[in-house]
Amino acid sequence: MLTLTPHPLRRVLNDEAHARPYASIPSPARLTSLTLYYDYDDASQREALAELAQMLALPAPLGHAAHYTANAGDLTVRWSLHAEFARYTFILSGDFSEPFDRTALDRLPSSWLDRLPGTVLVALHAVLLKGASASTPDEIAARWFGGGELIGSRIGDGNGIAYTDLQLHPDPRLPEGFSRYVVLDEEMGPNQSGRMLQRLFEIETYRMLALLALPIAKEQMRELDRLDVVLRSLTERMGKPDSRDAQLLTELEDLSTRAEQLISESQYRISATRAYYSLVERRIGELRESRLPGMQPFHEFMERRMAPAMGTCDTVVKRQDRLTDRLQRSTALLRTRVEVLHEEQNRALLASMDRRAAMQLRLQETVEGLSVGVLTYYIVSLLSYLLKAIKAAGVHLNTELATGIAIPIVAAAVWYGVRKVRDGLGH
Repeated sequence: MLTLTPHPLRRVLNDEAHARPYASIPSPARLTSLTLYYDYDDASQREALAELAQMLALPAPLGHAAHYTANAGDLTVRWSLHAEFARYTFILSGDFSEPFDRTALDRLPSSWLDRLPGTVLVALHAVLLKGASASTPDEIAARWFGGGELIGSRIGDGNGIAYTDLQLHPDPRLPEGFSRYVVLDEEMGPNQSGRMLQRLFEIETYRMLALLALPIAKEQMRELDRLDVVLRSLTERMGKPDSRDAQLLTELEDLSTRAEQLISESQYRISATRAYYSLVERRIGELRESRLPGMQPFHEFMERRMAPAMGTCDTVVKRQDRLTDRLQRSTALLRTRVEVLHEEQNRALLASMDRRAAMQLRLQETVEGLSVGVLTYYIVSLLSYLLKAIKAAGVHLNTELATGIAIPIVAAAVWYGVRKVRDGLGH
């Protein structure tokens, strides 16, 4: 029998297509979604889920799982883990009277809610109603949204309607309150209702995550303004003839360091913002919405409200790039000028050294001439004493003539000897 060798990631990759499945939600139902932002420590998030499962007598989650779904009677618990956030969705099926007064959170242990790790970034309540039992938009706004202006549209190819005001409404569990959604199931059915609600929750989650970079971008805009002013001042000083290039170069390098710090502080967050905003646009497209008379749809609201924020983030990135380019050009120009100045100083130093060497050579030659004369004088004097001693011994010799003849011979020998010694030292 033929035995095939599977790829080690085959099962993981195949199961990825079935990760985070949509819930099937029959109407009516109450839902609560909590998105918890955390600092990459997913161990505490997994521990919190395991604790909740134990409290509600649910099956224990797998240690490595990134999503979890379990039912405790009419309560469904859904959990998903992402790179920097975890999301809980609690679905409570059945009839109700005031969905935002008694929510799915009432079925959870308060001690567990108090110990949830991370910070709450998104908290929303949603209600799924049968379309036939629903009120008019004005009645819905007055009853559940404080009479405020609603955002909404038909969703799911017209099979349902979704309303919200994207405001935070009071709730005793969270000082800032919860967002609210009302979804009408006209012809969606449980499966499509589950998909539409999950997309609405993801739009809210990714919208908030995308906006996390906005405060950073606004703060950096002010800092970039300051750095631009400093760079202009340095550039003007570079054009003055009495500028101290070395000091200017140090200040430019400090400015470049600060610019790189700004980029490192914002690069990840702004890159994540672009990815999250892309997900917002994709999820809005998946709503397949159509306009309701007199009401702003989701895509229009998000485009008008989020596009300026995304534009601010893009502007910060462009300004960072322009600033670093200008700093690089200014630094390169000034460094070139400093290097040219150093080369000129080095050439002047070498020329001065050459002049000193020539002077030393001339002095050496003069000293050599004197040395030859002195040595010749002493050697001839010694030779004269030797010749006189030979004459005194009885040898017939003209000492004056012999001494005179010896002078040029000794001088030539001394000169030759000095040259040989100097040449030997030179090598």
